[in-house]
Amino acid sequence: MKSVIKILSAALFLSIVMLSCKKDENRIYYEGGTTPILTADIATTIPLSNLTKDAEAINLSWTNPNYQLNTGISSVDVNYLIEVDTAGANFSNPKREQLLIGKDLSKFFTQSDFNDFLLNQMLLDTSTLYNIEIRVTASLGTSATALVSNVLKYKVIPFPIPPKVELPASGHLYLVGSATAGGWNNPVPVPTQEFTQLTNTSYEITVALTGGQEYLLLPTNGDWSHKYAVKDKTLAGLNLGGDFGKDLSDNFPGPTASGNYKIEVDFQHGKFKVTPQ
Repeated sequence: MKSVIKILSAALFLSIVMLSCKKDENRIYYEGGTTPILTADIATTIPLSNLTKDAEAINLSWTNPNYQLNTGISSVDVNYLIEVDTAGANFSNPKREQLLIGKDLSKFFTQSDFNDFLLNQMLLDTSTLYNIEIRVTASLGTSATALVSNVLKYKVIPFPIPPKVELPASGHLYLVGSATAGGWNNPVPVPTQEFTQLTNTSYEITVALTGGQEYLLLPTNGDWSHKYAVKDKTLAGLNLGGDFGKDLSDNFPGPTASGNYKIEVDFQHGKFKVTPQ
């Protein structure tokens, strides 16, 4: 009986070893690839103009990294990430454009497309000449397989587009509401509750606010006919910033704690921001 048990045990051991070897043989290992080479049909300056916004800005192309696996060249679809950033930021700017592409080896951008990256994602100014950089990163979905291309360098000037939120025709902006010293009295006290215009599309004010209260923005002091407000004041985090618009239904929710705050209003992108001072 003991001999039979020994024979069966030996057979079971050999089966496990053979199965393990077979599993190892079936494993797929990443063995490397070739860094993609990025090229474009534009040399130094990317053309951007509202008059030709539907025309080409730039057409990017890159080579296949030919990922190698222990089973041969990968047949798995490769992911490509196009990044656009200002020169010197080394693609670390959190506001850089990051566009995930499928398995294609090229990407065409209209001037409107590219300008949108610069204005609405990177928040660049339309009166400034910028040096920007573009690169492509290939991967099989993991950082261990990432291969980063060469960097292309260009000069660009974004062109202005109509603001997302209609500008105050008066060129002025006023703060009113229970969160302010003047309460809901309209007209409001000036200059303490009048914003300073920074650019054609941006305003800011630093003011004492009462915690847990609300406010509105008025284009004309003493006039309730138009206002700037928010769509839903119950949204989480809106007391410190978010989207706003003209003649929406809800008041701005004020900060939870009383104190001095800077309110920044960006009509170009339809955004406001509230920070303690």
